Amino acid sequence: MDFSLSEEQRAIRETARDFAEREFRPFAARWDEECVFPVDALRQAAALGFAGIYVREDVGGSGLSRFDAALIFEELSTGCVSTSAYLSIHNMAA
Repeated sequence: MDFSLSEEQRAIRETARDFAEREFRPFAARWDEECVFPVDALRQAAALGFAGIYVREDVGGSGLSRFDAALIFEELSTGCVSTSAYLSIHNMAA
């Protein structure tokens, strides 16, 4: 299997990385300490398509592959592991 990234996959990875650095990492410790469920951050992630990764585009999802999702979750988890895990589970249910 070829694991070299396409231009689109590199852009997806960079978007997830930038989002995690800006919207997860600065708040992750406080979220954990105060048992915060970060609804606003999750809504922002959803606006980027990270809440319907595997869902077909014709029904409102991103229509991406499992490999694309792995790139996204790997980057999001660098900002907040627990919030990334929640999004991963949400995507499994979607």
